[in-house]
Amino acid sequence: MKTELINLSNEGVTLTTYILDSSTEMPNMIYRPAMLVIPGGGYNFCSDREAEPVAMAFAAKGFNTFVLRYSIGKGKAAFPNPLNDAQEALELIINNSEKWHIDKSKTAAIGFSAGGHLCAALSTMGRVRPAAAVLCYPCILSSISDILAEPIPSVDEYVDDKTPPTFIVSSREDSCVPIENSLRYADALEKAGVDFEMHIYSKGYHGFSLANEVVFSKEEDYLYNSHLSGWFELCCAWLKKTFNS
Repeated sequence: MKTELINLSNEGVTLTTYILDSSTEMPNMIYRPAMLVIPGGGYNFCSDREAEPVAMAFAAKGFNTFVLRYSIGKGKAAFPNPLNDAQEALELIINNSEKWHIDKSKTAAIGFSAGGHLCAALSTMGRVRPAAAVLCYPCILSSISDILAEPIPSVDEYVDDKTPPTFIVSSREDSCVPIENSLRYADALEKAGVDFEMHIYSKGYHGFSLANEVVFSKEEDYLYNSHLSGWFELCCAWLKKTFNS
């Protein structure tokens, strides 16, 4: 694996690459799908639990992965700064597809919470868009701006027929980002005729990430949320079906 930390245009914004080695012994993986990982953190920080562990999980599934640490904090996180970061990152991945052995038609993005908002913004408002999007307990609506560093647009209003197929996972119990956010986005996808798959779990704290021992520091959090870990395999199966269709 080759890793590199790339500084993007906006101050403090970086893209970390995790490029898997190619081998003639694995001819199906000369050109790999790519996953741009966008962690959450309320646009105040970028959560480590939703960054490298997620990138490594997708790497184990054969993806070349990239972690975006975008513009955060009061002022810097004002739109469209984060969207500009995500667009720049995705364009960098696409433009370096030969160098990084990426199948440009299989470039996806995943976002968590506020990162889910950014992923959805990239999918609906971006000058370049991923081929597939994964939204984990995403912020979608402007009404949730009071818990974020800066006000956000309601990205469900920007869904169109160019929005990529989308996988959504959320918890009904989430008291931080109400389930209405996911439901409104799914409704917009349906009205636009965009393919999507959605999984809503009844129980589970906000910010469960991979819901495994790696991401939880407290055993009680892992025990309470461990049933949510199944979303990852469901997501990978959906991505395989989506990219092969």
